Amino acid sequence: MFSKTTNAVERRFDKELLRVEAWGKGFRVRATERSEFLPDDFGTLLPAASGRVSINFKEGEAFITNHKITCRILENGELKFYKNNGEILLEEYNRTRNMFVSSNHFESALEILSRTFEPVPAADNYKLTVRFEANDQEKIFGMGQYQQPFLDMKGCILELAQRNSQSSVPFMMSSRGYGMLWNNPAIGHVTFGKNLTEWVAESTKQMDYWITAGDSPAEIEEAYQEVTGTVPMMPEYGLGFWQCKLRYQTQDEILEVARRYKRENIPLDVIVVDYFHWPHEGDWTFDEAYWPDPAAMVRELKNMGITLMVSIWPTVETGSVNYQKMLEEGGLVRTEYGKRTAVLGNACVVDVTSPAGQRIMWDTIKKNYYEKGIRLFWLDEAEPELTGYEYPHYRYYAGPDVEIGNMFPREYARMAYEGMQKEGQQNIVNLIRCAWAGSQRYGALVWSGDIDSSFKSLRNQLRAGLNMGIAGIPWWTTDIGGFHGGNIYSDDFKELLIRWFQFGCFCPVMRLHGFRAPFKEPLGTTGGGKQPSGAENEIWSYGQQVFDICKKYIFLREQLRPYIRGLMQQAHEKGTPVIRPLFYDFPEQAEAWNIDDEYMFGSEVLVAPVLYENLREREVWLPAGTWTDLNTKTVYEGNQSYTVPAPLDAIPVFIRTQKRSDTSGIPLRSSIPLDFS
Repeated sequence: MFSKTTNAVERRFDKELLRVEAWGKGFRVRATERSEFLPDDFGTLLPAASGRVSINFKEGEAFITNHKITCRILENGELKFYKNNGEILLEEYNRTRNMFVSSNHFESALEILSRTFEPVPAADNYKLTVRFEANDQEKIFGMGQYQQPFLDMKGCILELAQRNSQSSVPFMMSSRGYGMLWNNPAIGHVTFGKNLTEWVAESTKQMDYWITAGDSPAEIEEAYQEVTGTVPMMPEYGLGFWQCKLRYQTQDEILEVARRYKRENIPLDVIVVDYFHWPHEGDWTFDEAYWPDPAAMVRELKNMGITLMVSIWPTVETGSVNYQKMLEEGGLVRTEYGKRTAVLGNACVVDVTSPAGQRIMWDTIKKNYYEKGIRLFWLDEAEPELTGYEYPHYRYYAGPDVEIGNMFPREYARMAYEGMQKEGQQNIVNLIRCAWAGSQRYGALVWSGDIDSSFKSLRNQLRAGLNMGIAGIPWWTTDIGGFHGGNIYSDDFKELLIRWFQFGCFCPVMRLHGFRAPFKEPLGTTGGGKQPSGAENEIWSYGQQVFDICKKYIFLREQLRPYIRGLMQQAHEKGTPVIRPLFYDFPEQAEAWNIDDEYMFGSEVLVAPVLYENLREREVWLPAGTWTDLNTKTVYEGNQSYTVPAPLDAIPVFIRTQKRSDTSGIPLRSSIPLDFS
């Protein structure tokens, strides 16, 4: 029944083939009712060497140990995972009558299997359900970005699907000391219930997940990043302030904004040309009527020390110069029935899983943008935002949307990354609206999509950003102020913008964006002039008080630059989240696992953002140690809570002030401006 290789155990019984294989510092676990597994490059795992692997057989069971985790395969094929000290971490949920005589199996008349392959009629696919026992004391983190107010995912049902402002990155970290990647890009859902944990893929050919164990959250995270890849090193322009709005309508307008920042002596690292600067979707070029000399624009901005980022959409209108070629060479997403239009206008979506789609798209980008000096792209519509997310209706080169659709944002990022890499560019980063596991290794800087402008939304973004970091996406940002609903003349919105701007200063990337009211009319009826624009969104657009506070935090960001550079180095080398929950740095302190409205910005800075309107103080829990309030210079002893001042111009921030050893070579306390005022 069992067979083994140097680093794996296989079990063939009746229809099912099961394989538990040492992979990095964990196991890759696969099962199928087909004759064989898919090729090893299915999913997102990179080849990873394992250490010393131990395999033993005893009384009809198999045991395989790798690093700090052991998998026990029962005689009926059921799986249990243990720490090396014998503590059980995770076990499959099985409620059947056992066909084997064994005291290790709980007898039940329910006939619920731990792994269920339900055939999809007339196809070589299955609806897969995988069940695990639940634990009431467990907390679960990661899983990507969901628009909800929860940091702990225990008790949640999560859709495993991509949407605008939702990124399914299915790696979860448990407070019990293990991490698990659902290595399957199929549409589905997961339930972290009180009575069981249940993963579902609507259409797939095999079960495929990866699991590891560690003595700390950092050890688990780093093992996961070893098998999925880490981000490149963030370039210098990623450390400062980015100016953006929907949308600068002309070359003259964007240059005048940049010149004013220069005149005001306000540091600006990146400025952005948003969507519909093109004649047609899919042309991937500037409309010369409004952008007459892009190369000159890039040069002038560069001379001011500003990098230009340009929006790209993976959509092609029928009137585009690239439409016919894309159609003929199979470079467009297909539909099962009817038209294949995208969310805006008469446009189709580029199939980025298709070699032809990737080639045509990058070749055009290279000719019309890259060769004009543009080295930073905004990869919008990365879910992609199809007509209504009817996943069974769409089909890619790599397979049906319902089977492989969640990998679309990763392949979109890979298209741009590999094109830029081929040109010799290093330290590649591109802003993108969605991600899947492994997107980080292709330079994906994810932002949280078209969210609304409200304090409720701000609270959601904090939890989303922290869980994205745990899920392996350390480069994350958000539209400061939210995207929809902010009126630049509203006092309520000005307060929200200030609080969001303060939070943005302590995000991996600090980026101001939004579609502000009152809106501006389009400049024309064709090409790049046919779309409207939002109101002004520069820091001087909101009056003197907002201007002064925003300027203060831009300069604080500049003072933090050496420290942030060190955080980016850690993310590059080990996959360390730039922002993370308190338990990441203080796992031994029980209360740190319960805090969801504070976070660590690296290991030395604790941030307590103001998340509700009209607050001028807030309660803060500080971990054990000594902490200095960045604003008041008050020194606090940790492992207790305090009510601290939070005037409108200040976000509560605390710096570790005790001496401690650190051998990472990262600038820590010495680079943090305790004298900031």
